[in-house]
Amino acid sequence: MSKNTSVITKYTLAHFSLTISAILISLILWIPIGVYMTRNKKVANFIFATSNILYCIPSIAMFAILITIPFLGLGRKSAIIALVLYSMMPMTRSVYTGIKNVDKSLIEAVKGMGMNARNIFWEVELPMAVPSIFSGFRIMTIMITSTATLATYIGEKNLGRLISQGLSRSNMEMVATGAILVSIITLLLDFILSKIEDKLSWYNTNAGGE
Repeated sequence: MSKNTSVITKYTLAHFSLTISAILISLILWIPIGVYMTRNKKVANFIFATSNILYCIPSIAMFAILITIPFLGLGRKSAIIALVLYSMMPMTRSVYTGIKNVDKSLIEAVKGMGMNARNIFWEVELPMAVPSIFSGFRIMTIMITSTATLATYIGEKNLGRLISQGLSRSNMEMVATGAILVSIITLLLDFILSKIEDKLSWYNTNAGGE
């Protein structure tokens, strides 16, 4: 029993480690690119087209493609890159939409007050776009957490390993344990993030109305 608990704990920690790594890299990469997209239509069209194509590739196929690249191979590098690529669509789209949907009359008003483009971005556009950006972050987090399970097929020892080994051994207890744990983690994250998103939307609405 204690052996099973230690293995489950090990796989759970590995799952969180992979997920958090992919989320942090995605935030660092896609938020600045999303912002730049609002300033350059050609870049925006290219990123949207690329993200749409990548999003249509099945997860297993994406992992399989990446492990054929010599400097990646089996393991965490390929898993992280795959998850980061999948996060391109929700993060860049949410940043782009959030900034583009800021009331133009508000921007013109602060311009008339003498505010420069840099200050407009940091003090008006970005704060107003936070609810949209966080919505993309929520979608990305849930997607990465669930998709990371499949990384077990390229060498990752996370909660997906319980499912894959359980299936190969016809051990339904292992399958159920892995599936239930991933489901609980995903649902819990979604619940927490949804509450934060509601708070941000409420604050944004009320602050905008003042």
